[in-house]
Amino acid sequence: LGVAPRSVASFRVTALSDASHGAETPRAASNASASARTPNEEDDSLAAMLAVLRARAAEDAKDCSKSEDGAKVYLVGTGPGDPGLLTLRAYQLMRSADVVLYDRLVSNEILNLVRPEATLVYVGKRAGFHTRTQSEIHELLLAFADVRATVLRLKGGDPLVFGRGGEEMDFLRDNNKNVTVEVVPGVTAAAGVGSELGIPLTHRGMATSVRLLTGHLREGFSAKDTAKASDPVDFAVTSADVDTTLVVYMGLGTLPSLSEKLLASGFPANMPAVAVERGTTVDERRVFSSIADLPEAAKACELVSPTLLIIGRTVTLSPHWPYGDYDESASPYEPKWVEQCGTPRGSDYDDWKVWLDVDLAADDASDAQHFVPTREIHVDAF
Repeated sequence: LGVAPRSVASFRVTALSDASHGAETPRAASNASASARTPNEEDDSLAAMLAVLRARAAEDAKDCSKSEDGAKVYLVGTGPGDPGLLTLRAYQLMRSADVVLYDRLVSNEILNLVRPEATLVYVGKRAGFHTRTQSEIHELLLAFADVRATVLRLKGGDPLVFGRGGEEMDFLRDNNKNVTVEVVPGVTAAAGVGSELGIPLTHRGMATSVRLLTGHLREGFSAKDTAKASDPVDFAVTSADVDTTLVVYMGLGTLPSLSEKLLASGFPANMPAVAVERGTTVDERRVFSSIADLPEAAKACELVSPTLLIIGRTVTLSPHWPYGDYDESASPYEPKWVEQCGTPRGSDYDDWKVWLDVDLAADDASDAQHFVPTREIHVDAF
């Protein structure tokens, strides 16, 4: 199930373990025990939790003394990775939630800000492997909402920018008329990474528009299905021009095809581009190149997901751009690409901890006014 190493918290769902209800709520497992489970055991654990939650919801529905109000689900964006880019609203909800369903792109540092009493459930995805399908995530959200828990759905970036937040919102509203769904925006990767690197997404005289695209196919689609659906690469090519900044989320897998088709459509071979892995974090890597050479560069540098692509003339405005002013008629860049590592923010990367008065490395509560014990929560490290 991917439940983090905490005991099930003292909220309404914990009452499910009462003997009068004939079943026990699955306790939060350690990372070691969670990783040791077989897929069948994971499925059994999920099925057990859903069965108990649904049974409690059915009993509550028969009890006229219980209010129908109180089902609250918050779809919360955590930004591109830097905890300092969290919104105050996100932090407030993290300190009050009963249960938190979190994605792969939500870091341990951010998860450590969730109140210790909350139950954490990992529902992350990466290319080629999903711990839970989107339908199963929907069912989990609904089950927790049905017992009137305060549910936090933590997502990297912004919930409504390639985050499938709209699907989750619609499902909950369609299946529980009493649920309240609130979307808390987060800094989307295009804005966070672009701002950090000093790359304007629009700029007078250079880029009159910006287009945000995904390189991923829809879950459940194979490559052959693109003949029946919208191919993200074809859409990128038909919607792009030299006066547009193109930002591609999750685009590593389709980068070779994207580059080839952009060049075939008339894009200059030396159009500036950058691929940014784990943007805004201390583990950031960025590769500057041309659109023609970026696929080779990404492969040679062994970039992995999550990687954001930014393509367009405004890339040259970054103080980290290594090649000088852009000239469409100039020769190919030498060297073909330049790799850079680490956050550009330098020594002040963690200054948000001082402002918040939080010490994630303290040994005891006396070391910080708002002590948060450091825990290895994430079950699917980058």
